[in-house]
Amino acid sequence: MRVLAAAGLLLATTAVAQPAPHFILEGVANQGGVLRGTVPAGTMRLTFDGQPIPITSDGRFIVAFDRDAGAAASLVATLRDGRPIVQTLSVAPRAWRIERLNTLPKVPVPSADFQRRRPAELAQIAAARLNDSASIGWSQRFIWPVTGRISGLFGSQRIYRGEPGAYHSGVDVARPAGTPVVAPADGVVILAAASPFTLEGNLLMIDHGMNLNTAFLHLSRIDVSVGEHVRQGEQLGLIGATGRATGPHLHWGMKWRDARIDPLLSAGPMP
Repeated sequence: MRVLAAAGLLLATTAVAQPAPHFILEGVANQGGVLRGTVPAGTMRLTFDGQPIPITSDGRFIVAFDRDAGAAASLVATLRDGRPIVQTLSVAPRAWRIERLNTLPKVPVPSADFQRRRPAELAQIAAARLNDSASIGWSQRFIWPVTGRISGLFGSQRIYRGEPGAYHSGVDVARPAGTPVVAPADGVVILAAASPFTLEGNLLMIDHGMNLNTAFLHLSRIDVSVGEHVRQGEQLGLIGATGRATGPHLHWGMKWRDARIDPLLSAGPMP
């Protein structure tokens, strides 16, 4: 309480407490999920589990959780006066589809051709992911690049004679060859394979800004070029069965930095 002198009178005033700065978050913190948010007013710096996170001029940002993310994560906003605002996030676990194949070995021995070609393919993919465009596609509500029967779920895994294989890193949609594939959000093309990769076949990758990118595998045709800006709903190519595929389908993968995330959580239920 403060006491003020005004016209010879003593006036008592009570200071009004200001609400503490806080985060505004949209989404669910779970394995394979994405959170979009706005930092507290006055934020000068943001970190996520100790790593710096870019924020837009109006304070928006995005973070995501890997398929195998731990039970907790931390957002820390540093204000102009140096005060930290800490938001601890509880990361919900998910029940992944596990298939046990007790009579099959984990993988066949890679061919000499695969071993020769694969390092250069992986180098191309890694280099493409270093491109971070100024696209605002990351802030949009994603749409399905193609609709149809979901034939493979993100995060599912096979266990071969007790030895875990690699988990499925995207979602598969089965449709006939030649079915158009469209952009799930605005972005910039960062990789358009000139020839089929050993596993991914005709591979297309789109950067949506803020370290979020998507990949489209097994295409029969790619209709866009590296550096091209694409709009949500614009045709990117056609479904195929190139690379390691048993039939025509689209494998749609998403990554934020090093975290592999579930496209189904970003696009919502299949229409």
